[in-house]
Amino acid sequence: MTKKDCQNRIRVVLADKQITNRWLAEQMGVTDMTVSRWKTNKIQPSMAQLVDLGTQSKEL
Repeated sequence: MTKKDCQNRIRVVLADKQITNRWLAEQMGVTDMTVSRWKTNKIQPSMAQLVDLGTQSKEL
């Protein structure tokens, strides 16, 4: 499997819904750098943050 086949789901959802890193970071109480690191798979959100992320994306 190549890198192109494994797209980061957070990146895809944010792009589809036209959500910026800064907006999501403000809503979740983290920095925009943290969101950027999630999108590049440098770090992973905690389980609580994943639940919050799902809630934020459903509200739009």
